[in-house]
This record gives sequence, C-alpha cells and structure tokens, in this order.
Amino acid sequence: MHRRRFLRQAGALGAVGASIGLAGCAGVGGDPGYDVGMTASAFRPAEITVAVGDTVVWENTSARTHTVTASRLPDDASYFASGGYDDYETALDEWESEFGGGLETGDRFSHTFTVPGTHHYVCIPHLTGGMVGTVSVEE
Repeated sequence: MHRRRFLRQAGALGAVGASIGLAGCAGVGGDPGYDVGMTASAFRPAEITVAVGDTVVWENTSARTHTVTASRLPDDASYFASGGYDDYETALDEWESEFGGGLETGDRFSHTFTVPGTHHYVCIPHLTGGMVGTVSVEE
C-alpha cells in the first residue's frame, strides 16, 4: 500500500482511526520485517535495546544508498558492517573507492549481538549529516 494514500485514508477515519493506522505503520502491533529503518538522513529508531543473542535487522527504507558500519564497540564485541568488513578503516576505504558496503532501497543487513554494552554505528556516506545509531545490548 502507498504510505501517503494510507495516511490520507487513516486521517479520514478521525483521530482514533488515525492513531491506530499510524501505530500499525510504525510497526507497533505488527512486524515490519526489520528493526531499524533508514530514512534519507537517519536511522529509525536511532536507539534500540535488545538482549544478548538477539539479531537486529536494518532495512534501507529510503531512496538513498546507506551503510551500517560499527564505529565504537564494547571490548570483545564482534565488528559489524554492511559489506562484511573486519574494521572501520577497511569499510571506509571500500566505500570511498567502490561504494563498498552500500545498501540500496529495500536491501537488508543483520547482525547478532553476543556482548552486552552499547554498540555505536554510522552510515558512512551520511555521517557528516549526523546519521548515527546505537544498539544497547542487555543481559
């Protein structure tokens, strides 16, 4: 369904109908198939909390190319980056030379978190615009 058409129809239902329609659109009460979406210049939500052993799925829900690239991790945490790179420097070099690690519209990336703590990540091409996120992993 087209999002704008859906929102117009939900608005026609009145305040109660609109709030129910918007909640479903945001994934509350339904599974959109991913945990973090990507808008033109932000991760949505920018902060997420999961349990040790959970897998987070990111989906590029915008028309721009994005990356998911770990930038600061707890000790002993596994590095993660779309493109499968082993460290930030390699991910950055690959993006700058070949647009490596880029996720196009509808592409997904996932990572399973096994170490508790705060895992920071960025979108390399939109980092200067503030496209950053965190995954807080709890035991």
